[in-house]
Amino acid sequence: MKQAALEDATQKTIQDFGEQWTTYTENEGYYASVAMFEDISCGLIHASDIKGKKVADIGSGTGRIVGMLLNAGADHVVAVEPSAAMDVLRKNLSAQQDRLTLVQERGEAIGNFSDLDLITSFGVLHHIPAPEPVVAQCHKALKADGKMLVWLYGREGNELYLTFVLPLRHITKKLPDPILRGLCHTLNVGVDLYLALSKVVPVPMRDYMNKMLGKLTREQRYLTIYDQLNPNYAKYYTKQEAYDLLATAGFRNVEIAPRYGYSWTVCGQK
Repeated sequence: MKQAALEDATQKTIQDFGEQWTTYTENEGYYASVAMFEDISCGLIHASDIKGKKVADIGSGTGRIVGMLLNAGADHVVAVEPSAAMDVLRKNLSAQQDRLTLVQERGEAIGNFSDLDLITSFGVLHHIPAPEPVVAQCHKALKADGKMLVWLYGREGNELYLTFVLPLRHITKKLPDPILRGLCHTLNVGVDLYLALSKVVPVPMRDYMNKMLGKLTREQRYLTIYDQLNPNYAKYYTKQEAYDLLATAGFRNVEIAPRYGYSWTVCGQK
């Protein structure tokens, strides 16, 4: 992708998420819980490892992951978010503002820090057309032996899903928001039916349906669909690409875990 096209895709994605997270602002229940953090982390980092630590989150949106980190006992969290969603994050976490540093810039800005124990980025790097500079700056910002924990869309295990979603995304990312919302509500009915079926039949992704998606409210399941179809840019990583994203930036002891057979959780140490 040429530099001008890359910059355009990046700006459009930031705008898309700014609009999304200023419309859908609430973080409640399991969706925003420490238990959900443990689920995403796949055992590579535990909530207990965060207590008393200085942590950063890249692409903080409305503050859902930041709230998990604070509730897990982080001493201080640096929240990096380039979009208008920063205003929502600030409001959502106002009661804990004394433990927060808010940075309304792109992820590369984390390189201005040098004393972090852990950096998280869940569901963000796969929406950045060129994430390598962000990961490099994360490596720079960590203390010696500090860790980075990321969650990425996966390609392996998603082949059938992607034959449907990738062509659909070419259309949905250009749709006016009212039409996209209507489509997502329609697809959510299908998710309701599939979720009910998964309780009695060993359908594909049964564990994901019952152990994760089924714990969300219906509105949160709708938002999961919207989050797949709305952003301008999304990449589905192979296992090797997910590993290389951290390893190429200089991280060592890189560990990778499949999450429900459709995504990757990756952890590396400085």
